Amino acid sequence: FVDRQQNVYVSDHLNYRVMKWNKGAKEGIVVAGGQGKGNALTQLSDHQGIFVDTFGTLYVVDTWNHRVMRWTQGDKKQGTVIVGGNGQGGGANQFQYPIGLSFDRHGNLYVADELNNRVQRFSIEQDL
Repeated sequence: FVDRQQNVYVSDHLNYRVMKWNKGAKEGIVVAGGQGKGNALTQLSDHQGIFVDTFGTLYVVDTWNHRVMRWTQGDKKQGTVIVGGNGQGGGANQFQYPIGLSFDRHGNLYVADELNNRVQRFSIEQDL
């Protein structure tokens, strides 16, 4: 993912972290995860999709934890579950291996839910 300031974000799923390279940087920094595989708010498990809004808030599809996480710019150690995280399943706030996410211009979050063969829409508070 490349943000408006041309910073590059990489979903490093084998190291359970998201890395950020500021424009012109030679080394990246960990902006989410990096605490090994797991389901704590500091961990990720085979995550896939990422998105960064205009305020630098990072959204991560945490695939094997069946949730979408949010990291604000000021808090890089611990994220917040914004949708899912209620176990694997087909309920309204559950996923079976979510793999991607996107936002529309109204701030609605769309999550591609692979094994449920659906895309879910959520209204959350965030700015693009």
